[in-house]
Amino acid sequence: SEAIDLVPLTKRSKRFLENRGPKLTEDVKSAMIMKGGNTSQMVTQALKDIYSLKKPNAVLYKKKNITRPFEDSTSLEFFSKKTDCSLFLFGSHNKKRPNNFIFGRLFDFHVLDMIELGIEKYVSLSEIKTNKCPEGTKPMLVFAGEPFETDHEYKRLKNLLIDFFRGPTVPAVRLSGLEHVLHFTALDGKIFMRSYRCLLKKSGCRTPRIELEEIGPSFDFVLRRTHLASEDLYKLAHKQPKALKPKKKKNISHDAFGTRFGRVHMQKQDLSKLRTRKMKGLRKRKGEVAAEEQDGQAPKVAKSAQSA
Repeated sequence: SEAIDLVPLTKRSKRFLENRGPKLTEDVKSAMIMKGGNTSQMVTQALKDIYSLKKPNAVLYKKKNITRPFEDSTSLEFFSKKTDCSLFLFGSHNKKRPNNFIFGRLFDFHVLDMIELGIEKYVSLSEIKTNKCPEGTKPMLVFAGEPFETDHEYKRLKNLLIDFFRGPTVPAVRLSGLEHVLHFTALDGKIFMRSYRCLLKKSGCRTPRIELEEIGPSFDFVLRRTHLASEDLYKLAHKQPKALKPKKKKNISHDAFGTRFGRVHMQKQDLSKLRTRKMKGLRKRKGEVAAEEQDGQAPKVAKSAQSA
């Protein structure tokens, strides 16, 4: 099948194609949240809670989608093109894999990574009666547990969860805006997800005292199937355009702590002509000076004798 180049006929279609086309600075990643042909009440409510955390950068499909992402991902790729979403969350339920979540992402409208998590325990947003964070709050992501640093699948899961929940990139953050924390813990083959609200209390000094209050939702996941991209495709998906790469400045380097060092190039110096402070201890005696003068004249005398 050959690729077909779409030619815009109107200004509106031209703007649409430019908006969907590749950009130097990409838009905020949006997520599709959908349920499969068979779902349980727990999965349906859990999808709604994840949607409330992801809003407004998410699309929630209320109708059932009879598809199996691990066997056929064409429908996901179709919906991704339609809604311009590069992330997805698929919920399903069956006897073999009850209360199932599939987190995934796409590159160039093709599935890149998929990781399947089973829900063992779930507490919804409505069950925890506390004040919630405003919609669209950028969360702080915390990952605890050795598997996130050592195991290959857990490393990809960590990267995928950061991609899914990170929100928009902002140049600066005010202190009162740091009020939502998503905490992921990997322990004993399980992944625990907790959601907290930061409370800034008076501490008697300039820095406030911070308390965490659980607001939900709360999940206990277990890792099931995975579909990970190859290393070459993974590197290609992370490749940045040359225009975004910072230009390397000559003779400037940084150490591990971020300290900036500069190198200055100078001409070669003749240290014999370097003026130093005259000290009595370094002065030569009269006998040494006379001996040096005799040594310096000796070769001249020998030369004159040869010529004679």
